[in-house]
Amino acid sequence: MPDPAVPPTPPVALSALLAREDLGLRQIAGPRDTNTVIHWAHTSEMADPYPYLLGGELLLSAGVHIPEAAGSGTYFDDYVSRIVAAGGAALGFGLAPVHDTVPRALVEACDTYELPLLEVPPQTTFSGVARAVWQLMAQARHAELRRVTEAQQSLAAAASRPDPVRAVLRQLAQRIGAWAVLYGPEGAESASAGRAPDRQGPEATAARRAVEATAAGRAAEIAAAGRAAEATAAGRTAEATAAGRAAEAAAAGRAAEIAAAGRAVGIAAAGREPGDVVRGALAGLAAVVRPSGPRTPTSATDTAAGTHLAAYALGAGQGFVLGVAAPHRDTGDHTIASVAAVLLSLLTGEHQSGSGAARSSALVRLLLGAEPEAVAPLLGSGGWLVVHGSPDAQPCDPVAAAALGAALGSPLVDLARDVVRVLVPADREPAPQPGWTLGVSAPATARDWPAADTQAARALSRARATRTPLHRHGTHRPALTDLLSPGEAEAHARALLAPLTPPLAETLRTWLSLHGSWDRTAVALAVHRNTVRQRIARCAALLGTDLDDPDVRMELWFALRHGER
Repeated sequence: MPDPAVPPTPPVALSALLAREDLGLRQIAGPRDTNTVIHWAHTSEMADPYPYLLGGELLLSAGVHIPEAAGSGTYFDDYVSRIVAAGGAALGFGLAPVHDTVPRALVEACDTYELPLLEVPPQTTFSGVARAVWQLMAQARHAELRRVTEAQQSLAAAASRPDPVRAVLRQLAQRIGAWAVLYGPEGAESASAGRAPDRQGPEATAARRAVEATAAGRAAEIAAAGRAAEATAAGRTAEATAAGRAAEAAAAGRAAEIAAAGRAVGIAAAGREPGDVVRGALAGLAAVVRPSGPRTPTSATDTAAGTHLAAYALGAGQGFVLGVAAPHRDTGDHTIASVAAVLLSLLTGEHQSGSGAARSSALVRLLLGAEPEAVAPLLGSGGWLVVHGSPDAQPCDPVAAAALGAALGSPLVDLARDVVRVLVPADREPAPQPGWTLGVSAPATARDWPAADTQAARALSRARATRTPLHRHGTHRPALTDLLSPGEAEAHARALLAPLTPPLAETLRTWLSLHGSWDRTAVALAVHRNTVRQRIARCAALLGTDLDDPDVRMELWFALRHGER
């Protein structure tokens, strides 16, 4: 998580500020490290600026706070040590009107505490230095935004290529100079791009040299080789070269100073190359973000063998993870990697998990004459629910239908004129959805899908009539009707209901289920209440019976219940 004290702008390299000829700044003490950056400029004449610093500042001072006898005591040591303790990045000392030269004791203190000291000439104002810092920040911010924008465009273009997953990985690796790897649900490397961590890199060479020196008892070579390994791991090429030459030249003394070789010696002594360390650490980081519970983090970062690592859980729910290993971490890299993670989430949901191919295969087999129960295993194991959904705001569009399917956890969606049908695995419990009225069938196997579809339709009618967001088809409970054999019950139902057409039978069934309510039946069937009255009257005439008689209603309900099976 970023430090809230650091502004949302890229830092400025101290070398870039020194390169500004209009400022005339000159570094006179402290390390000449090109990696030193500053986050802002701050002016203070306090003898102890520690309480007023946040870290990363270029502190500007004209020395007003310096007492006359400061050079003979510990004043400058105390002053510089407090700046370093507060996280100050550099100190700028302005010449005139208080001091004609930078105090020698201040120069020595900055060298001692390794704090870069800049001499600010009289013609350069502190406000001019601060303005230059913000100008460089604005330029860096603009460059960063342009870089991120270009990377987003190239990643989007890569996602549309024939092999989109590998194309996105290649583009990500190229844009941030990293090794990008896609881990599968089981943790294995599914695809990768970019230069993989070296197994015989410079750090490994320096580490091996340190181990060899330890075996020979050459203490000076141990220390020099350790410095070479550490400098190489930190990316300080010049220092690494110098330390390496020192290691080759040293050949005297005896001591078991393995610790002087630092981390590199430990890696080599254990027989592990830095490339193996990076691979193992990145795989472990991927396991941390792989979904395992509600509190699992979606991303994580780490460092191993001088390499910056990051892992991003992909949102497709399939257990895929994007891993990134880079020798350095620039501003904007996280944003670029996050964009790649989003694209890969969309791609792995279909292309890598195989669900899209399985659905296509099931469709083709059905079109070629296969039975539903034969293709059901391609869609998943277990039972199924049929859900009918009616949007509160008609008509329904494909986007809304797809959103309903996603909310119910299934991509198997059918959009009709006034209803959306969704086939949902039985282990997923449908919940009411805002803006929808839902009817849910009982669990069914593929062979019983048509019956479940009828159940869902009637459950939806019931939900509409009772104005409830979701109605489930009730499970059948033993009753007096179970005393008859199914064959006898169905034969009786067919004979009794033979005079009725299907629309009339459906109207009668709905009307009876709603206890003879004209208005609620009209709502459930989406017709006018007068139409319901006309149909019920027609049913009574065709059946030659009195529908106000409770015994007649009971017998008809019995027939309708068995006739729907």
